[in-house]
Amino acid sequence: MRAVAVHEDVIVVVSAVWQTTCTFVRSDDEGFVIDSPVLPDELDALPTLIEQSHFPVSGLLATHGDWDHLLGKLAFPELALGVGEVTARRLTDSVGEPQRRLRDFDAEWYVDGRAPLGLADFQPLPTPGRISIGSATENELEVYPADGHTGDGIAFWVPWASVLVCGDYISPVEIPMISTESGGSFSAYQETLLRLAPLVQRATTVIPGHGNPMPKDLALQILSEDLNYVRAGSAGEKPELPASRRTSAQKRVHESNLAAL
Repeated sequence: MRAVAVHEDVIVVVSAVWQTTCTFVRSDDEGFVIDSPVLPDELDALPTLIEQSHFPVSGLLATHGDWDHLLGKLAFPELALGVGEVTARRLTDSVGEPQRRLRDFDAEWYVDGRAPLGLADFQPLPTPGRISIGSATENELEVYPADGHTGDGIAFWVPWASVLVCGDYISPVEIPMISTESGGSFSAYQETLLRLAPLVQRATTVIPGHGNPMPKDLALQILSEDLNYVRAGSAGEKPELPASRRTSAQKRVHESNLAAL
């Protein structure tokens, strides 16, 4: 697990598994944890890391309902979890799915002794919308819909830090992943990228759901590649695998995407 401060009010933790990111955002005396790392020792280390960094934590947020982004509840079980309205419906309709997926991961990777993932007290967030943060300031997190990878999803814009936390989009290590079993589609993915493009243009740092935080120039390059990819898929054409991410794992994702055309 790596931790990097991209702004005095924003710390990003990158998991050793899938480079899943966890972002801490603060303003004055309030802070939020967005998404989560994956491994038990990484989750165990989060409270100490945040205490040492003098970051307040008053709530949890998740960009979407995939299990590897919901594990903040294991590190901070006393805190409520905020999710987008569509994610709230997804979790209500299949409340046991994240725990089953987590159990399958732990069995495959020989992880023992992890506590059950309890998600009963999540709170729906109006989308699009704003979340006030900090009692002595007027700072707000801006919430944008971000579906296409799955049928649910939100992204967070941190205006005072010029930081975009975009969930499973604009990744330096993953191509667009169209999870049709969870309601994803090429066309919705394209719409999300077009929606996020103005924010990327304004950003100093873009934090993807998987991969290290990026400066704007790199994020714009990946955004352009991903738009070309999903535009082809939206038109029913075979997209070309982005040259910068032609790993064996991404070739498998690509084949799965093609099967969804």
